[in-house]
Amino acid sequence: MTLTELKYIVAVAREKHFGKAAEACYVSQPTLSVAIKKLEDELEVKLFERSANEVTVTPLGEEIVRQAQSVLEQAANIKEIAKRGKDPLAGPLKLGIIYTIGPYLLPDLVRQAIAHTPQMPLMLQENFTVKLLEMLRTGEIDCAILAEPFPDTGLAMAPLYDEPFMAAVPSHHALATRQAVTAQELKSETMLLLGTGHCFRDHVLEVCPEFARFSSDAEGIRKSFEGSSLETIKHMVAAGMGVTLVPRLSVPREAFEPKKRKKDEDAFVKYLPITDEQGGGPPMRRVVLAWRRSFTRYEAIAALRNAIYACELPGVKRLS
Repeated sequence: MTLTELKYIVAVAREKHFGKAAEACYVSQPTLSVAIKKLEDELEVKLFERSANEVTVTPLGEEIVRQAQSVLEQAANIKEIAKRGKDPLAGPLKLGIIYTIGPYLLPDLVRQAIAHTPQMPLMLQENFTVKLLEMLRTGEIDCAILAEPFPDTGLAMAPLYDEPFMAAVPSHHALATRQAVTAQELKSETMLLLGTGHCFRDHVLEVCPEFARFSSDAEGIRKSFEGSSLETIKHMVAAGMGVTLVPRLSVPREAFEPKKRKKDEDAFVKYLPITDEQGGGPPMRRVVLAWRRSFTRYEAIAALRNAIYACELPGVKRLS
C-alpha cells in the first residue's frame, strides 16, 4: 500500500469518474486503474462499483476512503511541521469562500494578506456552501469563509462578523424616498432572488418567507426572478424589475455619499436599512471562518483572521 494509491482512491471517490480522477492526479487512466486494482487485491475488498455511466463507492470503500484521506493529511502534516520549523507561515493557504462574500471581501483581504504575510499566498476557491464543505472534508481546501447556518460537520469555527442586510430598490420606487423599510413592506413587492444553492437566498427567504412559494411554480415567474449573482440582480433592480435584499458589504461606497441624481433614474439603486415593525435591528447573517480540526497550521489560521480584521468591513459588527 502506498500514499499514491491512497491519493488515487480519494480522487475517484471525489470525482465519481476514473478519467476525471486521473486528470486531477496528472496520470493516465490506465495507470490509475491498475494502481486501484492492485490496492483492492491487496485489501481483498471492492472499493468501487463501476458502471457505464458512473462510479459509486461501496459502503466499506467509504470507510476506507475516509481513512485514506486522514492518512494523506497526516503525511502532508509532516511536511508542514518541517516548514513551520523554518517559518510557521511558509507555504500557500487554500481558502474557500462563498459567492455572496467573495467579490466584496477578497480584494481587500488579498491586499492585507500580501502586506502582512507575503510568504503565505492565498489560493482561492469560490463556490457554494455545500461544495466548500465537501472540499474541506476531502482536504481540497484548508479553510473556508462561510455564512451560518450550515450543517454541523464537526469543523472548527471562529466567528468573524455579523453583517446586516439592506433592501435594494429602484431609485424611482416609492420606497426610495424612505430612510428605512420594514420586512412587512417588502412583502408586497416583486422580490428578485438568487438561484437555488446560494445560502443567501435562504437568508432572504427567512426575512420574507412568503416568497418561497414563488420559487417552484410557474406563477412565481411573475413574482420572483432567480439570478445567478448579486451583481446581476442589482442590475435588474436598477432596471425597475423589482426589489431585493443584499448584504451590507455588497453595497457600493458611493451609495452612502450625497450625489446629484442623473436624469436616467432607472440606472440607480437606492439602498435602505431594514427594521422590524417594532423598530428593532435589521436581519443579519453571521460570517465565520471554518477549518478541519485536524488542520495543524494554527498560525496560518490566526494570520488569516488578522488579515480579515485589517480589512475595512464597513457597516458590520466585528466579532472576536
